[in-house]
Amino acid sequence: MEEQNAARISNLEKEVVKLIQEEKELEDQLQLIDHLQQLGVAYHFKDDIKDALESIHGSLEDTSKLLKDNIHATALLFRLLRENGFDVSEDMFSRFKDEKGHLKTCLQHQTKGMLSLYEASYHGKEGEFVLIEAMDFTTKHLKKLMEEGSLEPRFREHVAHALELPLNWRMERIHTRWFIETYQREATMNPLLLELAKLDFNLIQIMHKRELKEVSRWWTDLDLAQRLPFFRDRLMENYFWTVGWAFEPQFWSFREMQTKLVSLITVIDDVYDVYGSLDELELFTNVVDRWDVNAIDKLPGYMKLCFLAVFNMANDAGYRVMKEKGLDIIPYLKRAWVDLSKSYLLEAKWYHHGRTPKLGEYLDNAWTSISSPLLLTLAYCMSDDLTEEALRGICKYQDFARWSSMLFRLYDDLATSKTELARGDVPKSIQCYMHEKSVSEDVAREKVRELIRVNWRALNGNRTSSSPLEEYFKRVAINISRMAQFYYEHGDGYGIPDGETKNQVLLLFIQPIELEIYTTNKVV
Repeated sequence: MEEQNAARISNLEKEVVKLIQEEKELEDQLQLIDHLQQLGVAYHFKDDIKDALESIHGSLEDTSKLLKDNIHATALLFRLLRENGFDVSEDMFSRFKDEKGHLKTCLQHQTKGMLSLYEASYHGKEGEFVLIEAMDFTTKHLKKLMEEGSLEPRFREHVAHALELPLNWRMERIHTRWFIETYQREATMNPLLLELAKLDFNLIQIMHKRELKEVSRWWTDLDLAQRLPFFRDRLMENYFWTVGWAFEPQFWSFREMQTKLVSLITVIDDVYDVYGSLDELELFTNVVDRWDVNAIDKLPGYMKLCFLAVFNMANDAGYRVMKEKGLDIIPYLKRAWVDLSKSYLLEAKWYHHGRTPKLGEYLDNAWTSISSPLLLTLAYCMSDDLTEEALRGICKYQDFARWSSMLFRLYDDLATSKTELARGDVPKSIQCYMHEKSVSEDVAREKVRELIRVNWRALNGNRTSSSPLEEYFKRVAINISRMAQFYYEHGDGYGIPDGETKNQVLLLFIQPIELEIYTTNKVV
């Protein structure tokens, strides 16, 4: 059955390519590309979609004139171009402003356009005030429409979903599952796309289950969970992170190595947070800094195991890249591990000395201690497109890594700060801001939410790419932020993986989507 479905997918791909390439109205072409993306199958047609968008982008001024007062198509075009790394200005929306420079009030009557503009507004850069106004404007009017109960039920479902969380902030695979279920109930549903999406989702689900078995075997053989029972043993959740960062079939090696890395980071994090004494932590940090197995003699037994696991995993990654590309990535992985260990140690010192830093000082360290720079270093170094020149130029992406890491940190702090304080961790951003400014927790939380918006705008402003490596790296960085949002939206979905985390794990890894055979108009 699996082979039959793979063959059917191959045939459906050919049909969809024809669909993309055939002559059609601009709005129809944009809708098709958007559906392919939201159905989770756009990766099959990456070059075709890129060619289509490049053609549109190349004559953007003429295209904008063709769209006239169609706010839905204009906003959809804007979002698709920014999502796919094209440079496009918010000036596209200038014709929708009144004589005072504000968005025309008549736009509120175009409900489909309101939803599209809402989604587009979350791709705004810093200083794009039209999009900031659009976010407030559309949110207000969409909420009003929801309260009035005047929306058609299926469209109401889309609006509710968007108001809960904009598309740009969502974990892609979870949204794909939701969108497939919703799309099949749409009157304008294309049976070809729906069949492809369902078959592809189920095939990837089978692949992910196999991968999880592979990393489970590695984790069992490593035996750290039995030997060091004090840390959070979360292999399923660790693998889930990596699916959110890059789910496609070609990224299995990425998911394998990242799952191993996240598992080890969790161990080391818990050593610094809850188990090691300050003297032991200083010894461990020194050994990591020296990166020398001969220096582990002074460490307690449990720390020897931890360091050797870290050392061996880095060398395994280094060996793979050296064998395939002749490039030495170990110095970069070592540097990232050293930075992470020193950031953990600084937080441990703050805790043991009873010190609450100011917010700025805390964040200067915390964007590293969240571990994202290490994750992104490994992602970059294990890219298929890595070259010697690119390896030497890794530092040019530090700002992008910082913004992504900051989002990871801020989402984490919003959800876990009280829990982590209770188990012996350093004060988080909320407590630091409350202490520094003598404000309430509510005020501090709003400050953190504003910082989240600021860092998203920074990411949005730098999504253009000049190479496949840069495009891949930035996508992983953005998806790290999205996965952090998912895990910490309803509390600590990683440390306490019940509720929503468990539900989504079931949907993505366990429960396949029911398949039907479609004709043009009905289910058979």
